[in-house]
Amino acid sequence: MSAKEWTTPADLRRQVRRHWDSGRLLAAGLQGESLFPIELRLKGPDTRALSDRFEEVRHWIRELEGERRYAIEWREINHRLLGRNRVPARIVVPGEREAFELIGKTDDAARFRSLATVTLEKLPELGPWLARRPLVALENAADWERILKVLVWFRGHPRSGLYLRQLDIAGVDTKFIEGRKALLAELLDIVIVPDPEQRNFEPRYGLLSKPSQIRFRILDERLAIQGLTDLAVPAREFAGLDLPVERVFITENEINGLAFPAVPSGVVIFGLGYGLDRLSEVRWLHERALHYWGDIDTYGFHILDRLRVLFPDAQSLLMDRETLLAHEPLWVRESTSFNAELPRLTASEYELYDDLRHHRLGQRVRLEQERIPYGWLERALVSMLR
Repeated sequence: MSAKEWTTPADLRRQVRRHWDSGRLLAAGLQGESLFPIELRLKGPDTRALSDRFEEVRHWIRELEGERRYAIEWREINHRLLGRNRVPARIVVPGEREAFELIGKTDDAARFRSLATVTLEKLPELGPWLARRPLVALENAADWERILKVLVWFRGHPRSGLYLRQLDIAGVDTKFIEGRKALLAELLDIVIVPDPEQRNFEPRYGLLSKPSQIRFRILDERLAIQGLTDLAVPAREFAGLDLPVERVFITENEINGLAFPAVPSGVVIFGLGYGLDRLSEVRWLHERALHYWGDIDTYGFHILDRLRVLFPDAQSLLMDRETLLAHEPLWVRESTSFNAELPRLTASEYELYDDLRHHRLGQRVRLEQERIPYGWLERALVSMLR
């Protein structure tokens, strides 16, 4: 074994640092347990090295003895040429103070102890979390007082029904909470009983969410609302409009929605993407002819299938084989393909979807709706309205 392989004081500090990085050093004190004394791994010279490289061994021993924050246990070797000599046999860190000093974490440890004391006084239920995540708490030590204020407020107002902007917590503004939602969510799941059906922060913890909007254009100027034809309203208000239209078109692309041709007694909804659930409460759509225009790709058909969960009679628009093949020069590639069964597609839709997901027409073929010429859309609408 070469001298480079013998344990150095830096190696010993790295071993203690790993205990810190795992959170064990801080958690043990919090839980009333003790890791000490900690025995550190030690690799040293063998008997042959003691004889052949005696000066190197002496230098190695002096280096180890130069650090006073751990204890060295010795063993004696009786060498036939060198006589009796002591060499390190074990290295032990006797206590918490020495461990923190050895890795330069005394101030951080004191900061965590202070933070933990205040937390356990105000919210003792967070004790197990502090033991699991002591370094996360320490990383947020500068903000911890305000974090506790937020948690205490929610404990007192578990279902406030307020917007985040309305929370009146001394020293805490909206942006403070918005920037720490992930951490606060971990803690609030312990401090209060969240709504298990909700994943988003606001509804999960009893706050009001920003209302989801539905953007739509009235395609028949005779039906304009107070002269307005391009509107965005909360989904709940849209559900109550019961627009006097016969046809409703749904398209994902915003420009397609803005440029959609005039249609007698028609309206176009756009920009929902996978947010089709916003339409779930719009009962009057069941009484209208509903047409969905999406990309001709596997995910476009997936969205169409999802729409039919809500509106089984919805028809597709320009999502057919003829349209796809007529615009082959405009094809692009999907980054990934959707490959599950879609039971709500018609026979012809499913046949095309199946060809797309199995790449029979090419690798991850995609025709985006905005690439289809405007005249092609106009002719399709004329044919539909005859």
